[in-house]
Amino acid sequence: MVEEVEKKQVASSSEVEEGEIIGDETAALKPGVELVSKHPLEHSWTFWFDNPQTKSKQVPWGSSIRPIYTFSTVEDFWSVYNNIHHPSKLAAGADFHCFKNKIEPKWEDPICANGGKWTVTFSKGKSDTSWLYTLLAMIGEQFDHGDEICGAVVNVRSRQEKIALWTKNAANEVAQILGVVSGFHLVEYIDCVVNLGIMLDIH
Repeated sequence: MVEEVEKKQVASSSEVEEGEIIGDETAALKPGVELVSKHPLEHSWTFWFDNPQTKSKQVPWGSSIRPIYTFSTVEDFWSVYNNIHHPSKLAAGADFHCFKNKIEPKWEDPICANGGKWTVTFSKGKSDTSWLYTLLAMIGEQFDHGDEICGAVVNVRSRQEKIALWTKNAANEVAQILGVVSGFHLVEYIDCVVNLGIMLDIH
């Protein structure tokens, strides 16, 4: 009896191909299964880019804005951010947006139509750090009344750069002042030396 068992074991091992793993099949990784689980964000966000080379005075404003990538996890955000130019490396006239998914960075968008924007101005080439911290605070839901925020944009111009937070409802004074400005305190703390001022524009 023992001899028969040994013969079966030898026959079974001889059928194993080179490189094949012997053991429980569930131990092998299945196709499409990720080793590390991702960390979801509360909202999905979309990067948009307005290329200055495609802008024309003969076309409506905003027609040259194009969506770049939509992300919904911390890992996906960093994979995109680490492979795109920072504001200081963008050409003058470029606008780079990060808005909640399905909200277009245009005042014509119904969600933005009754809103406003808080804008911080920086010297040329000095907004990189503040732009990153604005994005992190925004997608990480660090702003009070974060549901009022539509997104953020960095405007690169020949002599200066501007970072603006777009909000949904300009009539909501509590959310506009207490919420958004308190969030900008983080940005001002990080880059307060190059910050040239903050202002509110109501659409």
